[in-house]
Amino acid sequence: MIDVDEGNLKQGLLGLVIALVEIIEDALSTQAFRRVESGHLTEAEMERLGEALSDLHVALAQIKEEHGVTDAVAQVRDGLDELVDEVVDRMINPERWREEVAARED
Repeated sequence: MIDVDEGNLKQGLLGLVIALVEIIEDALSTQAFRRVESGHLTEAEMERLGEALSDLHVALAQIKEEHGVTDAVAQVRDGLDELVDEVVDRMINPERWREEVAARED
């Protein structure tokens, strides 16, 4: 029988979900900045967009603090950042990737 600590499992899952929402928040912020810079938004739209992103940021911070998952979220984000860095590196340096694969096959 596998002994699973339900509390740790729930914290880990909540940390993962919040980390994913933070990543979406980052993408939304980037897209919002592009729209603002392009000049395609009215002052009212920019204000609403800024408030919505700010509210989301505050809500995520509150949830992390209330549930004590700040460290769990940071760990997930660090792991995902490393994964993304590796994927980007392989796209930029395909020859190094081929060499790594060839070395593993030998």
